[in-house]
Amino acid sequence: MNFPKKLLAILALVPALAMANEGGFPLDKAPDRSTDMAALQHGAKLFVNYCLNCHAASSMRYNRLRDLGLNEDQIKANLLFTGEKVGDMMTTALNPKDAKAWFGVVPPDLSVIARAKSSEAGSGADYLYTYLRAFYKDDSRPTGWNNMLVPNVAMPHVLWELQGAQAAKMVEAADPHEEGKMEHKFSGFEPLKPGKLNKLEYDTAVADLVGYMDWMAEPARSTRKRMGVWVLLFLSGFALLAWRLNASFWKEVK
Repeated sequence: MNFPKKLLAILALVPALAMANEGGFPLDKAPDRSTDMAALQHGAKLFVNYCLNCHAASSMRYNRLRDLGLNEDQIKANLLFTGEKVGDMMTTALNPKDAKAWFGVVPPDLSVIARAKSSEAGSGADYLYTYLRAFYKDDSRPTGWNNMLVPNVAMPHVLWELQGAQAAKMVEAADPHEEGKMEHKFSGFEPLKPGKLNKLEYDTAVADLVGYMDWMAEPARSTRKRMGVWVLLFLSGFALLAWRLNASFWKEVK
């Protein structure tokens, strides 16, 4: 994958996301799904069903999902719905002009979004895990939804049927930067309408989805880390051998 080019494309398409966390909304730690193949497979299914309608992942081929333990028949039966082939890229049928008209911005390619959103505040997985759980009802927005992590976000809450609807509770609190001034402060979410999943089930589903997106950003990460251990062991053994040979060669000179 061409990471620098894709990274620049994502940052150019989502200037609003670059402002995320500016208000200090804390990031939740995303559960680690890197070695859980069943969770990653579930995350891939959620991604295809809920994300690929608007977003593309044009640096990823469907057949790469074989690395998650899926065979081609399983990919065809569960993840291909509109005539794609197993070797095709994960693209979307949404016309960019239509997307611009509906959302005000073209939905970004998600191939490496988990890497693009990594910052000093947390990993990209932490960002996505928090973001997908921070939507709340806001009738003042065109989509009817808003997000605590990305205020005035253009994206609707595509997982609302699973999570249900919630409201953001705000309280009056003293402004720590200006004496005598009050400010609206977020104090949590209040359930409005239940979804198909309860809170624990929804958080687990989001963790699986985010785990897949984190894997998708660098599918070879586990292989790279595994090979890295062997390379370091080899270099350590080679360094030890070179040190002892050097001592042997110069023994007589000393």
